[in-house]
Amino acid sequence: MTQHVRIATEDRVTTVTLTRPEKKNAITQAMYGEMAEAIRAYGAGDEARAFVITGEGDYFTSGNDLQDFARGSSSDSKPPVVQFLEAVSTCEKPLIAAVNGPAIGVGLTMLLHCDLVFAAESATLSAPFVKLGLVPEAASSLLLPEAVGQAVANDIFLTGRALTADEALKFGLVSRVYTDGELQGAVDEVARLVAGSAPNAVKRTKSLVRDRHEAIAAQMQREGALFADQLASPDFAECVAAMMQKRAPVFA
Repeated sequence: MTQHVRIATEDRVTTVTLTRPEKKNAITQAMYGEMAEAIRAYGAGDEARAFVITGEGDYFTSGNDLQDFARGSSSDSKPPVVQFLEAVSTCEKPLIAAVNGPAIGVGLTMLLHCDLVFAAESATLSAPFVKLGLVPEAASSLLLPEAVGQAVANDIFLTGRALTADEALKFGLVSRVYTDGELQGAVDEVARLVAGSAPNAVKRTKSLVRDRHEAIAAQMQREGALFADQLASPDFAECVAAMMQKRAPVFA
């Protein structure tokens, strides 16, 4: 168990909090593994009927911990990050995101698999994969254009620009926007409402809205192969080196 993920269940609501504020809640493979396990347990059991993902401090998450990823993937046939993406994309029960600050990379793409997304006014959403020499993941290359249109998706992916909370609301990427001080209370109230609803009706409604598992799984597999290839590329190595040396990357 990692010290950077806190899991608590109360009133049939499980809350997973990323607790690495000193690193802007950057996610390591160990953190992915623990979150994947929590989502699988939630989906399989009856102790909780709503699930909330949020971050501690000023960030939802700054995305993958690049140093952790640069050290290489797990020897497991299915690395923890893949386990997490599969868990979040196939969970049959409702997933709620409380975006308390910037959501970068996987911080944005995981939201495409959540059923309710609530954001603080200070939150921003961005997917700067190309700036890191990488490609989109979590089937976001399929789901984001469907959600916001191809032109806006290209603007997000190819420029890496950040959307404000209000822009994300306009494009339908978040359900509601609250002041920073109101977010947690609002999410708690909605999570309890969802948890108190008829569980089979909730699951079946989610299934009716999101019954695209095969297409999503196929796109995630395609993205995953390209993502792994980019992780081993000179592009990614140069991006990491430039970041560590606080300079602009120079590509051949």
